[in-house]
Amino acid sequence: MTAPLLEAKQVTKVFRSGIVQRTEKVALENFSLTVDPIQPTILSVVGESGSGKSTMARLLLGLEQPSTGAILYQGKDLRELNQADRLQFRRDVQAVFQDPFGVFNSFYRVDHVLEVPIRKFGLANNRSDALRLMQEALGRVGLRPQETLGRYPHQLSGGQRQRVMVARALLLSPKLIIADEPVSMIDASLRATVLDTLRRLNQELDISLIYITHDLTTAYQISSDIIVLYSGVVAEVGAVERVVKSPQHPYTQLLVGSIPHPDPDHPWSDEPEPSPLGAQATPGVGCAFAPRCPHAFEPCLKVEPPLYQIHPHQAGTCYLYQNEPILAWKDMDTVFQKQQAPTKQADNQADKEVIPTQR
Repeated sequence: MTAPLLEAKQVTKVFRSGIVQRTEKVALENFSLTVDPIQPTILSVVGESGSGKSTMARLLLGLEQPSTGAILYQGKDLRELNQADRLQFRRDVQAVFQDPFGVFNSFYRVDHVLEVPIRKFGLANNRSDALRLMQEALGRVGLRPQETLGRYPHQLSGGQRQRVMVARALLLSPKLIIADEPVSMIDASLRATVLDTLRRLNQELDISLIYITHDLTTAYQISSDIIVLYSGVVAEVGAVERVVKSPQHPYTQLLVGSIPHPDPDHPWSDEPEPSPLGAQATPGVGCAFAPRCPHAFEPCLKVEPPLYQIHPHQAGTCYLYQNEPILAWKDMDTVFQKQQAPTKQADNQADKEVIPTQR
């Protein structure tokens, strides 16, 4: 049996601060995820600021160490990789970060960010080979090399800079790209271009994508599966069509309800009033969403809810579904529809109705 390309096994990350008075912040708790090495997919991870999305990305990239649990690359713990395996991991798993401005050094031409990985990984034997690789990568993301190479970062738009970073990742022929809020800092008019580029890479080059965002609408448009995080805890998971069209966890319902509706006669829905019992919740005990939940009742204040399988392609951590079967965390991604072929996924994407972008 082939080991997963990348796997998070019940990972928890706790940040500690202070010397005299120690404080702890649980950024991510009991998180599991498996990236299939054979079937490419697009998985979105959604949540508001502070939900643990970026911490999850840094853990998967090996930039942070888990407090408990493990991140495995082809069955091996990232902390125990030898030099050769670590080098291969860096080739197979690439990142595209949020800020298309801060990743560039303004003193260098944009060529520099493409030349560094070519040199570090020995991808070319000479300058002409390196130039060919850069031109091919830029062409893949819809940029004209003659209009991109030789320029300084300030001479490119935010969307162009972000696509240069996607081209940089492509140079290494990765199997997985982790994109952390890749379109949040660029103009709305350019977001569709960058997202379409990422989707084509999945369909044409068989690259899996973990798309991290606070924007439920772009997650709906680009992905086949989704994980909703709240305060470091998984709230709901499943096929994106199912979760967005029929959200079951109160937090997911709140996210979907916050999306502006194109009908001017459609009333704007405010956040529902929390249950009076939820105000009695003790921080760190029971359900993390209980203080804001309109349905909170006694079990929510005592023990964190397990993951209930609500539908064959949907699961959530909410006691409203305590009569449903409990799904083991290691089996969380069995509700995903990542078995879809890329061509079928593309057809599904085209059939999705357009919903407004969250601001």
